[in-house]
Amino acid sequence: MNPFLTLRVALRAILRNKMRAFLTTLGIIIGVAAVIAMMAIGAGAKAQVEQAFAAMGTNLLIILPGSTSAGGVQGGFGSMPTLTWDDLAAIRAEVPTVKAAAPTMRSNMPIVSEEQNWTTGVTGTLPEYFDIRSWPIAQGAAFTQADVDSGTKVVVLGQTVAEKLYGASANPVGLTVRIGTTPFQIVGIAAKKGQSSTGQDYDDAAFIPATTYAQKVQGGLSKYLTGQIMVAATSADTTARAQSDIAALLRDRHHIAPGMDDDFSLRNLSEIAGAQAQGTETMTTLLASVAAVSLLVGGIGIMNIMLVSVTERTREIGVRMAVGAKPHYILAQFLIEALVLSLAGGLLGVAVGLGTATWLASRFKWPMLIQTDVIAISVGFSAFVGIVFGLYPARKASQLDPIDALRYE
Repeated sequence: MNPFLTLRVALRAILRNKMRAFLTTLGIIIGVAAVIAMMAIGAGAKAQVEQAFAAMGTNLLIILPGSTSAGGVQGGFGSMPTLTWDDLAAIRAEVPTVKAAAPTMRSNMPIVSEEQNWTTGVTGTLPEYFDIRSWPIAQGAAFTQADVDSGTKVVVLGQTVAEKLYGASANPVGLTVRIGTTPFQIVGIAAKKGQSSTGQDYDDAAFIPATTYAQKVQGGLSKYLTGQIMVAATSADTTARAQSDIAALLRDRHHIAPGMDDDFSLRNLSEIAGAQAQGTETMTTLLASVAAVSLLVGGIGIMNIMLVSVTERTREIGVRMAVGAKPHYILAQFLIEALVLSLAGGLLGVAVGLGTATWLASRFKWPMLIQTDVIAISVGFSAFVGIVFGLYPARKASQLDPIDALRYE
C-alpha cells in the first residue's frame, strides 16, 4: 500500500464535496479556536495579575495599625495608631525571617518647581523601602540612612512627577523643589514602575526621609507611627513564617492576651496574588473545558459524514475490493480522510483562535499570552478526535462484502 497514493485518493474524495467537508470541520474549527482564544486571554490575565503584584515588591507583607470603635461603629484598620517606632525597630532586629522593613507615611501635597507644580502623594520612609518594593533609581541616587538620621530635606521623585514638573527628557537631579512651603533638593528619580491592576499610577509619587516627613509634614516625631509598615521576607518560602513571627512579636509587645483580637492587621500580598491568579486560572480552565466540548461535537459530525460517505461510495468500495484492494487498504483510506478533515479543522481553528484572541485583546484592552503548548495539544487532540470518530466508519467500509457492494444501487 502506497501511503502517498492513499492520501491522494482521500484528498480527492474530500474535495469532491468541498462545502460538506467544510461544514464537517466547522465543529473542530470552533472548538480549537475557542480553546486557544480562551487560554490565550486567560494566561494573559494571570500574567498581568502576577506582574501587578510583582511591581509592588516581592515577598511583601504590609502591617496596618488598629481600628477605632465608637458607638458600635468600627473605624477600620489604620484609624487608630497602634504601631510604634519601637515596633518597627523590633521587627527589624528580632525577626530572622525579615529581610527589610520600612514605614510608609503618606500625604497628598503640592510640589512646586520654578515653572510648574503638581500635587502628588508624598511618602516618608527609609532607604530600605526601594529594596522592599524592588524599585531601582533611574537617575541620581536614593536618600541614605545619614539623610534619615539628620532629617535632611531631600526628595526622590517618581517618573510621572518628574515629567509633569520638568518634561519627559529632563534630568532634574540636583535642582530644588518646594513641598508645601519647604524647599527640598532632588537627589534621585525612581525608575518607571507602571500601573497597578486597579489603574493606580505607582510613578505618581515622591519620597522623603521619614524623619524629615515627621518634622516638616506631620509636625513632630511622636511615639506612634502614623502610617503602615512594609516588610520584605528573606525569601518566598519564608513569607508565611515571617508573617506568623511578626504577629507573635507584635502581640507580645502590645500585651495582647490569648484569645483577644489583634490591634493590627497583617496582609500577605503573595497570598492575595496567588488567590487571584488561581481564580483566573480556574475560570480559564472552565471556559476551555466548555469550549473543548465543541471538539467532541465536531468529532461526532465527522463520524456522521464518514458514515454517509461510506454509504454513498459502497459501489466504489466494491470495485476496489474486486480489483484486489485488501480490507486494511479501505480502512486506511477512510481513516486518512477523517484525519485530514480533523487536522484541517484544527489548523483553521488555530488561525481563527489566534485572530479572535488578538481582536479581543485590542478591542477590550485585555492582556494576551500565546502558549505554543496549548496550540500543539489542541491540534493533536483534533487529530485524535478524527481518528477515534473515523474508526467506526472506516471499519464498516473495510468489512463490506465485495459482491454485495457491487450490487448496491
